[in-house]
Amino acid sequence: MTRSEHLENFRNGFEKLKAALQNYPRNIFDYKPSPQNWSIHEIIIHMADSEVNSYARCRKIIAESGSSIMAYDQDKWAVDLNYNNQDMDVALDLFGYLRIATYELLKMTPEEKWNNYMLHPERGKITLNEWLTIYSEHVDVHINQMNRNFDEWHKTKKN
Repeated sequence: MTRSEHLENFRNGFEKLKAALQNYPRNIFDYKPSPQNWSIHEIIIHMADSEVNSYARCRKIIAESGSSIMAYDQDKWAVDLNYNNQDMDVALDLFGYLRIATYELLKMTPEEKWNNYMLHPERGKITLNEWLTIYSEHVDVHINQMNRNFDEWHKTKKN
């Protein structure tokens, strides 16, 4: 995909996420296919936490190119931050506000900033273009995960 296509996919992420959630009955949001897998509810809380990190990382790349960022253990966050008891609607709202704010920033980012980069402790150098690709696709990855959860839940109902 081109940068403009990634940018549009990034912008549409919140609407795609909200639309996907309409495909699942609310009573399966806490269903986990296995103890290692996240429920739809936990995925949504993760999406908000991830968006908080992406919001800060994007700005760091633009304003402080070459600086290091901290990684985080998303599975540890899910457990220690009690994802399954956090308010999913608040998380969705937060995700939406952060996503549109970052989209608006990216639209006005000058060309010379797109090769700026951050240093990730696990992934190494990540340019703004690479950052956009990662976060443009992030919603789609988790919609697929939620679809798998739904399929697994549906199989248990047939047995």
